[in-house]
Amino acid sequence: MSWRVVDRTKAPEDLGPGLSEAVKAKIRTFFDRYPTKRAAMLPALHIAQDAIGYVSLQAMHDIAELLEVSPAAVLDVATFYTHFWMHPKGDKVIVVCRSLSCELVGGKTLLQHVKEKLGIDEHETTPDGKYSLMTEECLAQCDHGPCMLINEKLHKCVRPEDLDRILADPDNDKLDIPRSDLFDAPPEKVEQS
Repeated sequence: MSWRVVDRTKAPEDLGPGLSEAVKAKIRTFFDRYPTKRAAMLPALHIAQDAIGYVSLQAMHDIAELLEVSPAAVLDVATFYTHFWMHPKGDKVIVVCRSLSCELVGGKTLLQHVKEKLGIDEHETTPDGKYSLMTEECLAQCDHGPCMLINEKLHKCVRPEDLDRILADPDNDKLDIPRSDLFDAPPEKVEQS
């Protein structure tokens, strides 16, 4: 694997979208939860990616300024984790598990079928912008392999012949349970008299 080169000589308009004041305010709500501002780096990156769809170079600069760290420190963290995208991704991200457990029951075949069906490879996006594809070492569903996520929805025991049905479902990425409010600011405490 080779390292991706980041061109830091880009003009400001080529750095991608920055963070809105509302997004910056949301990131600031995490400062009291951690001993240092830098410790809020992962939530800040998640919030930025949720807001603009990926972590642009300008968003990294904005996060660095908020957390009082260098942009290089933000880039280091963002490129270490596989779930942060440095370029626009599709509306729905398919994550296929590549663990040994899933591979033993057809995970490699499933991944190949997804690639052929969508006409893309890992970390690529379909021309219509609907799907992006990636793999993850383990989705922690070894007893239900092969499995895949579409955004946050888990699909278990997926066979290649199930893929057309799953992709045809417009709600294939919708959770059946309420989403955690982990990344939302806690409600303000109301003092009782």
